[in-house]
Amino acid sequence: MASKFSAGLALFFLLASVAVLIAVAIVQVHKRSYESPGLRYGIVLDAGSSRTTVYLYQWPAEKENNTGVVNQTLRCLVDGPGISSFGQDAIQDQKTWNSMADCINRTKQAVPLDLQSSTPIFLGATAGMRLLRIQNETASDEILRSMEKYLRSLPFNFQNASIISGEEEGLYGWITANYLMGNFLERNLWNAWVRPHGAQTVGSLDLGGASTQIAFTAPLDEGIGTEGYTRVRLYGYEYNVYTHSFLCYGKNEAEKRVLAALAQSSSSTTVENPCFPVGFNTSMPAANIFGSPCTQQPPSYDPGQQLHLVGTGDPAGCRAIVQSIFDLASCHGRANCSFAGVYQPDISGDFMAYAGFYYTAAALKLGSSFTLEAFNSTAWAFCSTNWTSLKENYAIREIYLKSYCYSANYVYTLLVEGYKFTADTWNNIQFKKEVKKNSIAWSLGYMLTLSNMIPAEAKLLRLPMDNSVFAGLLFMFSALAILSLMFLIISLVRSCY
Repeated sequence: MASKFSAGLALFFLLASVAVLIAVAIVQVHKRSYESPGLRYGIVLDAGSSRTTVYLYQWPAEKENNTGVVNQTLRCLVDGPGISSFGQDAIQDQKTWNSMADCINRTKQAVPLDLQSSTPIFLGATAGMRLLRIQNETASDEILRSMEKYLRSLPFNFQNASIISGEEEGLYGWITANYLMGNFLERNLWNAWVRPHGAQTVGSLDLGGASTQIAFTAPLDEGIGTEGYTRVRLYGYEYNVYTHSFLCYGKNEAEKRVLAALAQSSSSTTVENPCFPVGFNTSMPAANIFGSPCTQQPPSYDPGQQLHLVGTGDPAGCRAIVQSIFDLASCHGRANCSFAGVYQPDISGDFMAYAGFYYTAAALKLGSSFTLEAFNSTAWAFCSTNWTSLKENYAIREIYLKSYCYSANYVYTLLVEGYKFTADTWNNIQFKKEVKKNSIAWSLGYMLTLSNMIPAEAKLLRLPMDNSVFAGLLFMFSALAILSLMFLIISLVRSCY
């Protein structure tokens, strides 16, 4: 009886090991059937106020509509100002076109020839073009037509060339940050895409040259309404995203407003600037300041008049003049108000600060996370340093170095006085340029949305088993095979007696 039991047990283990072996074989066949048939590509031209950036993204062809698979493979900065400056300087325009052609050629080289015709290409213009449209709609339309004509001439699949709204820019930036962080979906132990436990998202803080955007999830306040909220549905889940864009409060345009305030308070063409370091002096035509729709032209405005700017390196004076361009008084006594009378729910959760925020922190030699006190003390020391010492100690181009005292005070005023970050909630901000070698920019969220790479409904997609799963099955097969062999030997020995 015992020998029959041993033989049966041995047969069971043998059959089990064969089943595991068959499973391993099926997994390998299944895995081979899922081997990537190639890559797919998408191109976005981020036509910003200060420059145009060409992004090339790629993803495995069989993983479309999943998350965490789209990666940035090329980022090319176009030399020269943004497209909103086209038509102001013919020589500069030609240089910009030549540089753009170089970026496109690099993109062509990165995309296989047989895939170029199916590769979508998008152009999204932001605050620089929004300002131009306000100032001269005919000129902005002409620039967009010329860009569309150029993009249609390329071997790619042209999709659109348009000006996006500030709220769209903020929302796309929020999508990018959370997509790269894996906050929408993650793979569970069974290799299925599921919503992460807790489903936390990060807020987005974007600082460009002509506008700045804030976006974060917040519960709707029924007593106030839905002002500033966008309800988005991603992978079957809804998110209430508050987003607002402040036009004319981008880093470059806000600095023009600071210079305009200083110039109008000066009794001569020599203007003392507390945000410029001691020892730095420069001259510029008044048109560089007052030619923007973000600044008010004084009654005696002469575009050709030269203004002589003299740096005084006064940290307190710089903060005071920067704060003066923010309409903070309109929010006094009002709850849930940032500045300029704009409604904003209470700040909550973690935030990702990128673009101009990141570059300001990097210029001050701060890391990705630091206290508000550390930021203030570092900014104060920077603003108190003379021009000669700054040039010796900071490897930053002079055209940017001169303005980082202003930038630091601008970032402080916007985040603390405007958005109402406190010393505690400031610690929830990460100042970052990229995540996993992918730039944090609205362009990725824009492409994902317009190309339907993020579906509105949830999909639990089974993926081929990876090497760790295969190794586990192989180990199980080996163990069962050894056990079956042992029981078979035992049964044979017992049958002899």
